[in-house]
Amino acid sequence: MRILLPALALLLASCSTVAENRISSALTDAGLSEKVSECIAERMVDRLSWDQLRSLGRLSEERTKTKMNLAEFLHHYRGALDPEVYAVMTRAGVSCALTA
Repeated sequence: MRILLPALALLLASCSTVAENRISSALTDAGLSEKVSECIAERMVDRLSWDQLRSLGRLSEERTKTKMNLAEFLHHYRGALDPEVYAVMTRAGVSCALTA
């Protein structure tokens, strides 16, 4: 049992890291800068369900060569995002902007 709990914690941490990397990549592919994407992904990963996190992958289907600031990004993708995902992303983005 002593070995099982640390192993489980390590497994969960690695799953969170994978999800965070996927979120960051999807946001970058969809037009945000890499720095902003990483910051938002770090704050979002623990606040959304796996289904909601997977839904962010659809953003990368609309890959764009145009880089957007956060306000432009949120305006552009508002209709494509689940309302809860949009709210969490907005809060994460504001938090990132305040700490930058």
